[in-house]
Amino acid sequence: MSHGRKISVIGLGYVGLPVAVAFGKQARVIGFDVNATRIEELKTGHDRTLEVRDGDLRHTDILYTDNKDDLRAADFHIVAVPTPVDAASQPDLTPMLRASETVGDIVKRGDIVVYESTVYPGATEEDCIPILEARSGLKAGVDFTVGYSPERINPGDHVHTFTKITKVVSGQDAETLDIVARVYESVVEAGVHRAASIKVAEAAKVIENTQRDLNIALMNELALIFDKMGIDTLDVLEAAGTKWNFLPFRPGLVGGHCISVDPYYLTYKASMLGYFPQVILSGRRINDTMGEFIAGQAVKRLIQGGSGVRGSVATVLGLTFKEDCPDLRNTRVIDIIRALQGYGIEVQVHDALADSHEAEEEYGIRLTAEADLKPASAVLMAVAHEDYIERGWDLIQGLLKDGEGVVVDVKGALDRARQPAGVNLWRL
Repeated sequence: MSHGRKISVIGLGYVGLPVAVAFGKQARVIGFDVNATRIEELKTGHDRTLEVRDGDLRHTDILYTDNKDDLRAADFHIVAVPTPVDAASQPDLTPMLRASETVGDIVKRGDIVVYESTVYPGATEEDCIPILEARSGLKAGVDFTVGYSPERINPGDHVHTFTKITKVVSGQDAETLDIVARVYESVVEAGVHRAASIKVAEAAKVIENTQRDLNIALMNELALIFDKMGIDTLDVLEAAGTKWNFLPFRPGLVGGHCISVDPYYLTYKASMLGYFPQVILSGRRINDTMGEFIAGQAVKRLIQGGSGVRGSVATVLGLTFKEDCPDLRNTRVIDIIRALQGYGIEVQVHDALADSHEAEEEYGIRLTAEADLKPASAVLMAVAHEDYIERGWDLIQGLLKDGEGVVVDVKGALDRARQPAGVNLWRL
């Protein structure tokens, strides 16, 4: 289906690159990123986020550039930059505002600018449009128009990919909405949903992950309660899950750049309007304490087993925010590591997928090669990478001192039926 538009994508990370690749299979796309290293790497045909396979990169037509002047050749600009929170959990719109300045410098009459970044309702029109207008000297809604189509990329998921997830689209006016819908329909096999307004589309995105965050928070709170009762949470969930309408959520660490971040965009905007959310923020508080709780369980079992805690060695398997994905952004595994270190434990971390330079830069964590891991008194499987699950107890026992000690299985991925003697297993 031809939409007659020349596409540019601003921001070639986990979200932007799959978008650029999908459109680049139809016609040439201008792919812009401020990170020159990222541009050079993509030119070699490899994506270190592993979202796009090398073969797919070869079969798409993208001009990779860090020169904003190249964007002038396009008339449909898709902004897909990160929207993180700062240390105080306040929204940080800096990347989005900077991207708006870049687009504002090159936007021309008849262009459409579509934002994909997750924001609070109102950000596109109240924060971004004024920058586009100020930099371009043009008027939004008259000279150029704006749309919003929230990203739904699930890092590391090669089933629910960009073209297979229904795309929510919105536009400043009916005509823009039609064009935005047509453009996305040309690549998204699952089709599009036309939202009633830009603000509705922004709100829909932010509550998708807020709902998930709260459901996991409930499971985590149950895990805290059941631990006090001495019963296994996953056993309880398996039993309850036989009811047709019981939702299959599980306890766990909630990190990454979506579920643990998006609710703060909503609560920030709500508090500016004089409403202070209670349910959403209490869920966030529970999820943010889980790392410390997990570390505490490991220490408790070390003491019960007669091991000294101070100076003992613990091996943490996995540092990324989720399994089978190299993304380290906002990983909550760091909370487990910091808590263990606080007890005087020597922590060594192994992750087959994470970038060791990034781990050191971001968290001051030096990743240890598997061959260099010292025998440990405790092994914590924090991230259930496929490699760890496949090797199961053989891997875990090989990492324990004399094959015995404490094992913490955060995701409940190890087979309890095969638990070796001499292993004290606890799972969330």
